[in-house]
Amino acid sequence: MNTLAKIKQHQKKLLACRQCPDMSSHSVVGQPVVSKILMVGQAPGIKEPEFNKPFAWTAGKTLFKWFASIGLDEEAFRSHVYMSAICRCFPGKNPKGGDRVPTKEEVARCSQWLNAEFDLLKPELLIPVGKLAICQFMECGKLVDVIGQSHRMTINGHELDVVPLPHPSGLSTWHRMEPGKTLFQDALEIIRRHSAWQEILGRISDIPLP
Repeated sequence: MNTLAKIKQHQKKLLACRQCPDMSSHSVVGQPVVSKILMVGQAPGIKEPEFNKPFAWTAGKTLFKWFASIGLDEEAFRSHVYMSAICRCFPGKNPKGGDRVPTKEEVARCSQWLNAEFDLLKPELLIPVGKLAICQFMECGKLVDVIGQSHRMTINGHELDVVPLPHPSGLSTWHRMEPGKTLFQDALEIIRRHSAWQEILGRISDIPLP
């Protein structure tokens, strides 16, 4: 069985997962693509289960503007980058406002799916988006300590580059104010220059890489 077939089989099992009774939706998955880049979000919002794809609403519009600025529009990104998340179901609303933060137990149960994706894809570049996602892979007391850098790490026995990004929520001003604004742009530039990103750009444009 080739890698794409294995990914499709994996996603079929993931969509059938019902391990977390307090989650408010079914699982949401991205396109089954074989990619050297793995993007990991936090958890779907209320609209993502309706559209059956990650980052399908307001935050997604911002996120894809970011990636379009370095060469991949939404369609190209979804077709060439594997989109994952720390939790795959919408956690529900927090009575005090905003979305409920998944519990440690929910994150732990859902980690089996992400671990399987690392093993299937063996990515060269990991892009965790938002503090919840970033903190699953590294110490993250403050975003200024980790964003704007490339971190060489070993995850699931696989060595790769990790370039964190802030969450594109409209409620967040971190990436619009200094020093976050500059660090965020530094992070995008690191992603743009990464060999895995450049390979996708070259494949799309059919222009041989220098």
